[in-house]
Amino acid sequence: MDGPKTKDEPSPEGNDSSTTGATERTDAPNSLARTGNPTDQCLVPRSRPILFFSLAILGGFADLWSKSFIFNWRGLPGDKDIWWIVDGYFGIETAVNIGAVFGLGAGKGTIFAAFSIIAAIGICVWLFWFKAAVSLWLTTALGLVTGGIIGNLYDRLGLWWLDEPGYFPEWQSGVRDWILFQIPGVPFLDPWPNFNIADSLLVVGAGMLLYQSFFPGNLAASDEKTAPVGDKNGAEPNSKKA
Repeated sequence: MDGPKTKDEPSPEGNDSSTTGATERTDAPNSLARTGNPTDQCLVPRSRPILFFSLAILGGFADLWSKSFIFNWRGLPGDKDIWWIVDGYFGIETAVNIGAVFGLGAGKGTIFAAFSIIAAIGICVWLFWFKAAVSLWLTTALGLVTGGIIGNLYDRLGLWWLDEPGYFPEWQSGVRDWILFQIPGVPFLDPWPNFNIADSLLVVGAGMLLYQSFFPGNLAASDEKTAPVGDKNGAEPNSKKA
C-alpha cells in the first residue's frame, strides 16, 4: 500500500517567486530596474547619446544661424527701428548683452564663458559617467541646456565680434539678442529684456529639471516602464499560475 509522499517534487512552474523575479529582471538586457545584485549596472540605451548630442548641436546651430541672419538683416543695435510681428508686443530688435541674466555682471564675459565650459563638461560626466542618461527626461533636458550653452558660449568667447567701426570693445564678450517681448503696463514685462534662441533652450531645459525635482516618481516610472514590476521582496505579480 502506497503511503503519502514525503518527498517534495520539484515544481516545473517554480514557487520561489523572489528567485524567479530576480532572475527575470537580471535576464532583461535593457531593464532599468534594480535587481538587488550589487554587480548589476544600469544600461544606458544607445539612443541616449544620439538624442543628447543631436539636441545640443542642432540647438546651438539654430541659435547661431538665427543671430547671424538677424544681425545681417537688421544691423547692430540702434541701426534700425523695431520690426514688429505683433505690434507693441512681439518683435525683432538687435541688442548685445554684456552681462548675464537681465544684464547682471556686465563686463564679466570671460568668467561666464569659463562657467559655461565647466557646466558643459559636468553635464556630459553626469549623463554618461554616472549614467543619468538612463532617464529620457534628463537626457532631453540637458541636451537643450547644452544647446543653449553652445550658442551663448560662442558669443562669450568673442567669436562673432569684429574690430570694425561701430563695434564697441565691450561687445567682444557680449551675447547677441534679438527677440523682443513686452506687455505694456505690466511690471517687469514692459519690456522684458531681449533674448535669443539659446536663452529659450536654457529656460525650457531648466524648467524640465525643475519639474523633475518636484515630481521625480512620475518620471522614474515612465523610464522603467519596460522593466517588470515586483513586490518589495522581488516577486513578480501573478507569477503563480492557477
